[in-house]
Amino acid sequence: MAMPTFEELDAFQYAVDLTVAIYRATSEFPKDERYELRRQLRRASISVVSNIAEGQGRLTNGEWRQFLSQARGSLFEIQAQLIVALRLELLDEARHRRLRSAVIKVAKPLAGLIDYVRRRGA
Repeated sequence: MAMPTFEELDAFQYAVDLTVAIYRATSEFPKDERYELRRQLRRASISVVSNIAEGQGRLTNGEWRQFLSQARGSLFEIQAQLIVALRLELLDEARHRRLRSAVIKVAKPLAGLIDYVRRRGA
């Protein structure tokens, strides 16, 4: 059975959804946050998407697993940044919960993908 392309992976599709949600949420941040937390959240969300895609294009399972690990690390970074955004009142509780749920939605299939690659050996 052939591995689906990265575009077909749930982890990738959910990561794209998360990125869109983060871009929309951060577009409402004040102008003085444009180059700080807003940029960091956006960069981390794009990192998740990019690392899933780039990892599948690598030649070995070890390389792929490393890129998936980087994607997972970026998810943790997003979680931490969302906590800061909530405490700074840049996000309200409802939007924070929705974004955290979107992070979890990515994390579950990403963990499964990491396990799959790990089991394939590397």
